[in-house]
Amino acid sequence: MPVKMGARGRVAADAAVALAAGAFTIAMLRAGGLGTPATTGYRELDAAGFALTAASVAPLLLARRLPGVMWAVTSVVSLVMLGLGYALDVPPGPLAATYLLAEAVGGGHTPRRRLLAAAGVAGYVPVAIAVMALDGQSVLGMSPGLFAWVAMFGLVWIAGDRTRLRRERIVELEDHARLREQEIQVQRRLVAAEERTRIARELHDSAGHAINVILVQAGAARLLHRQDPDRSVQAITTIEEVASATITDIDRLVRALRQEAAGPTGPAPADPAPADTAALEQLVDRHRAGGLRVTATFDGAPRGLPSAVAWAAYRILQEGLTNAARHGAGTADVRMSYGPAAVEIVVSNPVGERQRRRRGMGIVGMRERAALLDGLLDAGPVDGGVFRLRARLPYQASMGISA
Repeated sequence: MPVKMGARGRVAADAAVALAAGAFTIAMLRAGGLGTPATTGYRELDAAGFALTAASVAPLLLARRLPGVMWAVTSVVSLVMLGLGYALDVPPGPLAATYLLAEAVGGGHTPRRRLLAAAGVAGYVPVAIAVMALDGQSVLGMSPGLFAWVAMFGLVWIAGDRTRLRRERIVELEDHARLREQEIQVQRRLVAAEERTRIARELHDSAGHAINVILVQAGAARLLHRQDPDRSVQAITTIEEVASATITDIDRLVRALRQEAAGPTGPAPADPAPADTAALEQLVDRHRAGGLRVTATFDGAPRGLPSAVAWAAYRILQEGLTNAARHGAGTADVRMSYGPAAVEIVVSNPVGERQRRRRGMGIVGMRERAALLDGLLDAGPVDGGVFRLRARLPYQASMGISA
């Protein structure tokens, strides 16, 4: 994995390049060029040569902030050195500046600016030839060296450009990885929010229903334990059954949560969904035993429902009867119709005073259950002082989401 270089590291690298270019230039000028000193005829290194060398490499420190200025100053100073006859057989300053320019100009810069930079580098060699020709040097004699200059500048530009592309690719990959991580975090938060909603819905439907039934049955047992001991015992039995069923529901929920926390290590435990009409009739009988006068009608041929649909139907009917018992006037009418494509549940009860005032989270949870199965649910007062809950649940949802 590439190591990212900070601002100080880049400045140190540029300073090292400048020092290396300066040292190479001084050594070349002191030796009278790269050829044999006796035959070169170049100007010897003097104080002006030292000053011009420093001026040709110092701008390299501006490569990150002002790459165009850096390259222009370095190139102009090197041309001055060529015009004065210094032994600049290879121009280290302009070569280093070309690499840094190709590395810096790109990405966020406009194509026009990059084209101008490439044109400036391409025009440097002809200008250098003209300067050396004015100094009396033979162009034909310089041909091998000039071809080497063209090759060097071309290779240096390509190397700098490749470095730029590699850096931009790394930045692109880092941005992609960061966006991907953000998407994963958002998805995790959404999954966690959905799970919290599901837990709240399950607890409301199961524990809330059980507590309501237990309250009603406990009150009935307290009132009837002397006048009608048999009904009092029946109420206590109902409390025991409801409490046992609620413990089973909570245990199922806890097992599911533990399995999700541990990860998908195996198949989910069997879902004891109440998938037949008998379970729904038992739910109605339980509320009848609690004192709610329920009229139940089941239309159509009963059929085994998919697990998610069965649970949703059971919980919706449970919530409707619980609301009727707790907030209604003591009676409820249940109609469950098995159609060709969906099951429809309707629970109607006279509106009680508490039902007029209260709006809890139960209806919200039922709507969520129906929506998860591509179903519909509406609940509210209708004509005649009746509160009606109506749900339609398709047998097959377009998305396989457990309710």
